[in-house]
Amino acid sequence: MEFSGKRGSCGKGARPENGGEGLKALEIRTEASIYKTNQSGGPQMQEEQNPEIHEVAEGTGMEELLKQAELAVQEHRDAWLRARAEADNVRKRAQLDIANAHKYAIENFSTDLLSVKDSLESALAVEKATIESMKDGVELTLKQLASVFAKYRIEEINPLGEKFDPHHHQAISMLPSDQPANTVIQVLQKGYRLNERIIRPALVIVAQG
Repeated sequence: MEFSGKRGSCGKGARPENGGEGLKALEIRTEASIYKTNQSGGPQMQEEQNPEIHEVAEGTGMEELLKQAELAVQEHRDAWLRARAEADNVRKRAQLDIANAHKYAIENFSTDLLSVKDSLESALAVEKATIESMKDGVELTLKQLASVFAKYRIEEINPLGEKFDPHHHQAISMLPSDQPANTVIQVLQKGYRLNERIIRPALVIVAQG
């Protein structure tokens, strides 16, 4: 009977202790399971959130690149506009210079001719001038005019005795002569050239062959 009582007593005393340990073990396993679930769910949630973060970062980077590109385009456009404006100014100045050159090309020449005119007027102002003095005055004025022509490279064409040249001479008639055919035998009006350019051909008569 003692054996049975001890057995029953031992069995009843062991159950509460084993039950408490079992509950603790169950709680530990449950907490571990929850921890694992959280651990496995954490990275997944991060992976779900990371694409949005990357998209925002990429969007911000693209906007910055776009702003930089727009600034570069604006700078190039401003530089192009400045270059175009400068080119237009240069072209306008060149056109003005050309127009002034054409307009005032003979200004200096005209100024030098005024002195010749003054000499002629002075000669006419003499009341008691002799023919000889008038001739001397005309010769001096002619020399003065010749110096003006020489200054501006206006050359006289006097082809007497030369072979007729249609580029420099204008024949108005042909006469029999002991000179070779097409030789200039008379100059009716001298010609003139300016810097090798004919401004008036010489009027001539040539020998008939």
